[in-house]
Formats: sequence, structure tokens, C-alpha cells
Amino acid sequence: MVDYYPPLGFYYKVEFGISQDKNDARFQSVSGLSVEYDYEAYKEGGENRFEHKLPVRSKYADLVLKRGMLTDSSVLQWFLDAFNQRSFKASDVNVILMNEKSEPLRTWKIAHAIPKKWLVSDLNANESAVVIETLELTYRYFTIQ
Repeated sequence: MVDYYPPLGFYYKVEFGISQDKNDARFQSVSGLSVEYDYEAYKEGGENRFEHKLPVRSKYADLVLKRGMLTDSSVLQWFLDAFNQRSFKASDVNVILMNEKSEPLRTWKIAHAIPKKWLVSDLNANESAVVIETLELTYRYFTIQ
């Protein structure tokens, strides 16, 4: 058995709690798996050389998924329901990095995701490019397994 380190980032899938469709697991790119702390500055009386910075809360970036546009997709319908009917149903999302044997190496479990933005790439008669849809989600937090 050969373990590759570091793992390669091109073999992954995305699972939505609202969809069992295999096409909804395939994305060209996934970005936004990041977390940082907001800090609050505290100035101590009589101490002018520095100020204390205290962690307040975690802040998670929006999850951005890109894929070739699908015309029939549960995830796309979920987005359209949010934008057309203002029906915001939260869904958990798993981003799963796989090894060469299709076994999970790492899973990011994204909690309470809701649609934020849907974007379709430009249509251009001078290019023969695939139409790309970008799905942007906001969420509460993620855990890593």
C-alpha cells in the first residue's frame, strides 16, 4: 500500500443532504473551506506599548462550488426555490476528499448551508466553452473528520 503525502486535490465529491443524485456530487472546483477568528482589541490602562487582542468568535468563508451547468438538478432546484419563492431550507453538505481507491481521506461536514448566490458564466458565440454555473453557499460552521 502506497500512501501519498500530501494528498492530491483533484479526486473529491460533494454530498448534499437534499439530493441523492450522482450528478449533484460532481463539481469542477470547491473553494471556501476556511475558518478564522474575529478579535476584539482591549487597551489596558497605563500600557501604551501594545493592546490585547482577544478571540471573539469564529468566522467561516462562503462555500463556492463550480460545475458544468445542469438543466435538471435537485441542488439547482433548491437554489431556485430560495431565489424565486424565498424558501430557504438549510441542508448539510459533505465535501469528501478521496484516495486512489475511492476511499475517503478527509471529510468536511458543513452545517446548515443555505443558498447565497447563483452565477452562470458568460455566453459567447466566439468560444466553444462549457457553460459553468457557480453555486455560493453560506453556512454556520464545518467540522473535519
